[in-house]
Amino acid sequence: MSREIRADGGEPTAYDSDVEAAIRENRPALITYITAGDPSLEDTKAYVEALDRGGSDLIELGLPFSEPIAEGPTIQAAINRALEAGTTPRSFFEMVGDLETEAPLLVMTYYNMILQYGSEPDVRPFVERAAEAGLSGIIVPDLPAEEADPLREACDDHGLDLVFIVAPTTEGERLDRIMSHVSGFAYVQARLGTTGARANVSTATHDSLARLSEYDVPKAVGFGVSEGDHAAEIVEAGADGVIVGSALVDIIASSETPDAAADELEAKARELKRGARRGAGEEEAPEPEQP
Repeated sequence: MSREIRADGGEPTAYDSDVEAAIRENRPALITYITAGDPSLEDTKAYVEALDRGGSDLIELGLPFSEPIAEGPTIQAAINRALEAGTTPRSFFEMVGDLETEAPLLVMTYYNMILQYGSEPDVRPFVERAAEAGLSGIIVPDLPAEEADPLREACDDHGLDLVFIVAPTTEGERLDRIMSHVSGFAYVQARLGTTGARANVSTATHDSLARLSEYDVPKAVGFGVSEGDHAAEIVEAGADGVIVGSALVDIIASSETPDAAADELEAKARELKRGARRGAGEEEAPEPEQP
């Protein structure tokens, strides 16, 4: 669902959706993901700020859930670390409320976390709190479009985007149904299976982007993107943005100190953004001179 605001008789000049604006106005956009609370919420704040400095146009924060069915081993391990550190929805929202970034923030979590947030099963308390904390959108990997109306309505009422994942096998009426619910951008799954860094870009990416070309909503590709060259290839294939998660979570897991992780995350974001720009045929900006 596009929510463009058009000037009289002209092309779109602004967007009611911060998420859509971040992609369209910064195309090719870099969308980054880390798990909130891995290894602590205080560290997460520093990592989000580093990704923001590095050129992320949108930042996804994973709210840990004990049964993350869409995630591969890398993000599963990060979720386990976050849960062991005591990350809860309440502490997550408090942390988000303290963040100040140029990039809009989204939460990625599972439907049961949303449904069970309030005193009784209902999606609205979660959405209300997300909006209050300053989030701009929600991604729910396990929510079928056929059952999305309550969450879609709650998000509309509170000005949040609801992003859906489109699998390589999704087509026909089901694709139409998903695209009628999506706002902000369509999360194009680059390959079948779970998340995780890969050595190359799947050929399914090109087919999926071609299949989605008729829908007037930004398309961003994730699942397996880990290098600047991957970003370049995906943008060249027609994507409006690239989504990177596991490669960043790997940095957090392998770095010796939080400061080192933040530095590496910022550098990786810069590499990925430069790659995306290459894919769009843009000249790379020179690296700033070191003092």
